[in-house]
Amino acid sequence: MFQMGARLDGESYDTKKLKDPKKSFQKISKNEHQLVFTFEKRKGKPVTLVGRFYMSDKEKKVILKLLKTKLACGGAIKEEWIELQGDVKEKIKTILTTDGWKFK
Repeated sequence: MFQMGARLDGESYDTKKLKDPKKSFQKISKNEHQLVFTFEKRKGKPVTLVGRFYMSDKEKKVILKLLKTKLACGGAIKEEWIELQGDVKEKIKTILTTDGWKFK
């Protein structure tokens, strides 16, 4: 006998969304962070990445807004990294050290 479709006899399927192991992290305070810089050129334009912020997205957005207004540049949040347009490593370092952040 020919049947179409899936047979789901006697099996249970969990449809909950699985947690991404990369997304799970512990929140730590800003003086426990050891931030690092990465410099890239994308389509010929410089981009500075500051990173591994282990905190909520809301807190990252506050930091991004602070940096964008003080540096007068564009930026974005990608996972645990903050990307800012231009080669602004030294300026970022002075702004964040006065705010209590630590760097490697």
